[in-house]
Amino acid sequence: MARYIGPKTKIARRFKEAIYGPDKNFEKRGTPPGQHGQSRKRAKLTEYAIQLFEKQKAKYTYGVLERQFYKTFETAARKKGITGENLLKYLEARLDNTVYRLGIAKTRSAARQLVSHCHITVNGNVVNIPSYTLRPGDVIEVREKSKTLEVIADSLAHGNATKFNWVNWDGKAMKGTFLALPERDQIPENIKEQLIVELYSK
Repeated sequence: MARYIGPKTKIARRFKEAIYGPDKNFEKRGTPPGQHGQSRKRAKLTEYAIQLFEKQKAKYTYGVLERQFYKTFETAARKKGITGENLLKYLEARLDNTVYRLGIAKTRSAARQLVSHCHITVNGNVVNIPSYTLRPGDVIEVREKSKTLEVIADSLAHGNATKFNWVNWDGKAMKGTFLALPERDQIPENIKEQLIVELYSK
């Protein structure tokens, strides 16, 4: 499947936020991309443009293309509760995102690659589909032959899993558990999900 492989700092500058995580280049120059950056006069955004902007930010943050993003939205809309919050919960329940949250990978794109290359198992079975939706109680583990990979060891040294209480990580066994779908106030991403709901409701 096609993925955005261009310069990530440029995308982060568009949203004026380091959506891909710590970025030294973004910190040096956080203004919008373009020759004149912040000095350029920008037209006032319409309501539609603001909503579209928010959807694009969510798609780039989680690394999801339009078709898959919309399918996730439809699933969220069918469930009980607030649609926007359900949307973020399902995005968080993706296997690649959970591998990232557990600290097995430093970025979501790195997590997607680990999953695609069959380095991750779910409940003892190899799963190579990054969009695989986890359920509470699912056990995510690094394959035995992959536990010595330098990229995984280097990422685990940062201990990201301790930041999120909807996942549990066992460092010795190199496996974690997806405990539950997170509540909205537990998700750190700066996304105005209601704007996305309003966009799709037009």
